Amino acid sequence: MTTILRKTLLAGLALPFLSSAALAGEVTLLFWPGPESEAMQKVLDAYNAGPGKADGVTVKQLLFSRQGYFEKEQADLAAGSSEFDLALVTTYTLGRYAPYLDPIDAQVPAEAKAGFAPVALQSVTLDGKLYGVPTDISVHFLYYRKDLVDRLLSDADWQKRYAAIAKEKLGREMQPKAPDDWSWDDWIAAALFFSAADNPDSPTRFGTVLQMKNLIFNVMLWQATLVSNGGDWLADGKPAIDGPAARTGLQVYKSLIDAKATPPGSISYEYPEANAAFQAGQAATMLQWNAAYTELNDPAKSPTVAGKIGLAPLPAGSAGHKSHVHSLGIGLNKASKNKGDAGKVLAWLATKDAMTVYAQAGGTPPVPEILKAMASTRPEFPLVGDFVDRYGFVVTGGTAAYAVPVYEVLAEKFSAFWAGQIDLDTALKQAAEGMAERIKG
Repeated sequence: MTTILRKTLLAGLALPFLSSAALAGEVTLLFWPGPESEAMQKVLDAYNAGPGKADGVTVKQLLFSRQGYFEKEQADLAAGSSEFDLALVTTYTLGRYAPYLDPIDAQVPAEAKAGFAPVALQSVTLDGKLYGVPTDISVHFLYYRKDLVDRLLSDADWQKRYAAIAKEKLGREMQPKAPDDWSWDDWIAAALFFSAADNPDSPTRFGTVLQMKNLIFNVMLWQATLVSNGGDWLADGKPAIDGPAARTGLQVYKSLIDAKATPPGSISYEYPEANAAFQAGQAATMLQWNAAYTELNDPAKSPTVAGKIGLAPLPAGSAGHKSHVHSLGIGLNKASKNKGDAGKVLAWLATKDAMTVYAQAGGTPPVPEILKAMASTRPEFPLVGDFVDRYGFVVTGGTAAYAVPVYEVLAEKFSAFWAGQIDLDTALKQAAEGMAERIKG
């Protein structure tokens, strides 16, 4: 019994019998259930009804539970399963999968690659080889209450109070700026102004809402403070997480929780808790994933803030505005017995036609031209494309096999610092030591 079938039967799922021999002209994509696979099905339907007929190829999806998906997929890839030809890959798991995938540079024409944001291709590249067609991109926005910030930029009394708070707390004269021009200090000053702890007349209780739980995705959000100040995971192949850029970035978050400018529960917050606080009108700003926008701007789901949300790049450091990006993509199983046909599917997936279908079905393809064209139905899409192109980064080592273990150690140490369990020097030292151990394997 093959690995997938054994796991499926143990899980109580019923799948049609899968022959170990690949059927000529039939390609199988291993994916997970949810909005991504629903959007992908529209793309596959379009392929099967059009180019697939000319290619003599039909493609279908094999869906596996999202719970423990990556571990299960890796186990089947490592076991040499040929029951699927194509499989979901991600930026941060790519290094673990790459030994069991074939590079796909030959399958994706240069003209197709040119349509993608370069950092999106980088996010599914390892050791100079492309391992996936990037289908969905994630980037970060500075969400802010446009109604409140607009008043701050025009109300003399508010500006006077803002200047007084900045002088007292940050030690220098500051005037409000438009969020597109914010530095980290500008964001801190705005967060203090919109916090009841420093401004009893603030229309919101908190100036921001941070995500500080011990979770790898929270490190991804935080590390814009690192890279925007000239830092990275590695320098000359060695951990550089204990340098001045990381120190500055960690202190940005710590200063806000110490000042009560973010809810006290932020130390256990991740995506949904931060969204809920902003949604309820408790916070004036939030650093958050682009995926949050649709719900937050929906009057039925978010009546307090819908129609009042502005989007800007994350605040700038000495190296400018930056945002972590990562991608979902489709890769080629090294054990596939149908690589020729699978390659035809990959080549079509990389086309603008395919990516347009995917975007219209709810996906977020990293093709700026397509995202810009969808502004009328998805107003945040042009900014996604623009920010990915202009500010997106993948940290050095972000696609390596050690990426997730490194994220885990950073999340553990940084969350402990923000919670006051260890001091900054200890957090940085232990993070660097933990990185070195995990990189060494």
